[in-house]
Amino acid sequence: MGNSSFSLFNFPNQKPSRSIFRFTRNWQVDRGEAPISTALVRLKRDYVLNISQKYPYWNRTGGADHFYVTCHSIGKQVTLATTYVKLNAIEVLCSANCYNSAYIHHKDASMPQIWPRHEDPPNLASLERKKLAFFAGSNNSQAHEKVHRVWGNDSEILVHSEWVSNIVEEQLRSKFCLHVEGYEVNTAHVANSLFYGCVPVIIADYHHLPFADIINWKSFSMIVEQENLPLMKKILKGRSSKEYLTLQRNVLKVRKHFQWHFPPVDYDAFYMTMYELWLRRSCVKVQMYM
Repeated sequence: MGNSSFSLFNFPNQKPSRSIFRFTRNWQVDRGEAPISTALVRLKRDYVLNISQKYPYWNRTGGADHFYVTCHSIGKQVTLATTYVKLNAIEVLCSANCYNSAYIHHKDASMPQIWPRHEDPPNLASLERKKLAFFAGSNNSQAHEKVHRVWGNDSEILVHSEWVSNIVEEQLRSKFCLHVEGYEVNTAHVANSLFYGCVPVIIADYHHLPFADIINWKSFSMIVEQENLPLMKKILKGRSSKEYLTLQRNVLKVRKHFQWHFPPVDYDAFYMTMYELWLRRSCVKVQMYM
């Protein structure tokens, strides 16, 4: 996790035996090591061996009451290489691809990328959004290529091949923000859209969205299958003004759940993630894979 919320927040428990979950520390290696995935696998195995010998908790449940967080693709590779961790410990991901065999839906969880903000959310009550939709992303997937090919020269759907410097202005003047599966769905960009009141349109098959077990994404976003990309404008314009305003009002209500604070505040992304873990307290099958 490095300099993330979990390493900065201190919630001491005077009786560890009563803890529901235990957080495993972050794994870091010297980037000079090659390959880095091999070094991380070794470090992860050594760490689990160390805590299983030093403390009683891992061996008692096989790691089922432990969780760790990964927001990088290298973490998924390491998880696949350490089977006993993958099958038992809970993995909390910033981009949870259900098609990836490393992600186990009923056990693992998804959260927004850790991106603390120092400013307050803008007041968007009187903001007029003149553009239908906005998208920025390189051609790193078939879905991205299709977006550029179909909508690249459209006057109502703004499509950029690279991340733009005036991203805030683009999101503030657009009704919808498109989040299309590329290398993976960047949940930081989704949270950014919510922060600026732009209704997110999720175009990514097989992805488990953050806090999907807690909140109803369909109440504040649109979820479109990739095969319907050519119909995007028709789908977006098919929403009445009343339906759009309902979605946007819900965006303004729900965005607080996707914000990180130091220290955490009630109902923010940290506490939502903790609640996701709490929901899994009784659904993890305890087995030993050591």
